Amino acid sequence: MKIGIIGAGNIGGNLTRRLTHLGHQVTVANSRGPETLSELTSLTGAIASNVNEVAIDADVVIVTIPEKNVPNLPTGFLDAAPANVVVIDTGNYYPQQRDGRIAEIEEGMTESRWVSTQIGFRVVKAFNGLYAANIIERARPEGAPDRIALPVAGDDPGAKKVVMDLINELGFDAVDAGSIDDSWRQEPGSPVYGATTDANGVRLALASAHHARSVEWRA
Repeated sequence: MKIGIIGAGNIGGNLTRRLTHLGHQVTVANSRGPETLSELTSLTGAIASNVNEVAIDADVVIVTIPEKNVPNLPTGFLDAAPANVVVIDTGNYYPQQRDGRIAEIEEGMTESRWVSTQIGFRVVKAFNGLYAANIIERARPEGAPDRIALPVAGDDPGAKKVVMDLINELGFDAVDAGSIDDSWRQEPGSPVYGATTDANGVRLALASAHHARSVEWRA
């Protein structure tokens, strides 16, 4: 597949490494410009791009940037993508640690619903609770007894299947976590956030989540 990645931090960088290794054509962009990505692209064979060009002809676009930076994405950055492009949101809202107060999220909107409203496109929430190092270190073949699982939330069943298949290819099981409005179950502070458990453990963690944000995850 052709995959565009916006953000070359810990998550974006390791996804670039794994996805290129698996044979996908990856284009990566960040806020500082393609010239700052030479080390990553030379190691992986990925193509460096500007943010407003990363989605051209892409099958999947992964947005993996701080929540506070989402409103700064260029207007229309997805316009050149195919109509059926799948957009993955890996982000988390860290009001005290990084992002400041985002009113809509504080008032109950899920983080990924807010991202979707900001970019004007439906998203699938995935990879948000996975430690970046585990993208490389915890990948396992399908059926391995120590394979961990990741929750996936989204409103479009077809898009969600694309993401779940990609997660399987990356070496993890995928668990359907419901709609984007259900994705509070995998946000920071939830039982599944940061968990390294199998699919059944993920399902149990999702089911035991409490809807109210705890104090440490509010502005």
